[in-house]
Amino acid sequence: MTKTAQEGSAIGLHRVLEPAGVLPQAAHRLDTRPQLWRDEVRIRVERLNLDAASYRQLSAKHNGDGSLIRDEVCAIIRERGKMHNPVTGSGGMLVGVVEEVGPDSALGFAVGDRVTTLVSLTLTPLAITDGLRDWDGLSEQVPAEGHAILFGRSVAAVVPDEVPPPVATALMDVCGAPALTARVVADHVARGRAPRVVVIGASGKSGSLSLVAARRAGAAQLIGVVPNEREARRLREAGLADVVVVADARDAVAFAAAVSEAAGGPADVTAVCVDVAGCEGSAILVTGDRGTIIFYSMATSFPAAALGAEGLAADVTMLIGNGYAAGHAEYAFDLLRSEPGVRTLFEGRLAAEAGVDAK
Repeated sequence: MTKTAQEGSAIGLHRVLEPAGVLPQAAHRLDTRPQLWRDEVRIRVERLNLDAASYRQLSAKHNGDGSLIRDEVCAIIRERGKMHNPVTGSGGMLVGVVEEVGPDSALGFAVGDRVTTLVSLTLTPLAITDGLRDWDGLSEQVPAEGHAILFGRSVAAVVPDEVPPPVATALMDVCGAPALTARVVADHVARGRAPRVVVIGASGKSGSLSLVAARRAGAAQLIGVVPNEREARRLREAGLADVVVVADARDAVAFAAAVSEAAGGPADVTAVCVDVAGCEGSAILVTGDRGTIIFYSMATSFPAAALGAEGLAADVTMLIGNGYAAGHAEYAFDLLRSEPGVRTLFEGRLAAEAGVDAK
């Protein structure tokens, strides 16, 4: 298909079917035809990684019934031409092999490259051809067959040969978190104060990466918060936090008391990396004046965060982790290679999702 000024767009406007005039992420339905515009790339899909908030919502809705979860994911993709959960507004990302490259593509890929997308499935044209038959619906990792389209301004990365595709999908789904955490911590250090950092959901994917990124950037103290003793044991064994606290982030008052007592004072930087709703108040209460809160979770209610901070007279800066920062993929791969504790947590979580006891 020949691209003209009217037909094509580097940000994918030509793939929007409805409603007219919106960006692909906001669209209800995208065009998934495999024929490429001149600056596009087509990926043969191998695996999807549903974002944690989306999978949790689907699992709760269907009481953990994997077949019903699978059927709904298939229905969403079929109806919308992308994986865009209508309840959470989130999607995930994918790994696959480059199948065709448009002659004007500036992404730098060659046919046969195994790549991981670094943009959300909520804006990626996606067609599934196997009905997700090899997925039991019981984890965020989804073996799949089909194709996806990258636009001229999409972002993706070649997967290093030594990184298994399941690990790559899990890592790239959250690779924006450590890059932004490092930047925020470095900003505090540059202002003359090595910060105390609290990570809520510290044994998860984005949480564990945020801990090691904060340490590298010069954090003075790392407090990892987890919901139960099993996760606390995993985090202690990984050796990523100075202090490990077990607390329910949905109970703001009890949470703040437990974390403040363990930390010895308020946080300068708080990273919210949990996939459950109702944690905004906890993050605000544990963060000191002029501190920074980074909300990575798609379960975050941003009105609750903004109005909660106002109601508590909390002079804090609140950031939305948008999933992209320059060099974030390379940085995340480096953390995975060089930090054994991170790799242990990632591989253990993936093993547990596959039904293997990773202790």
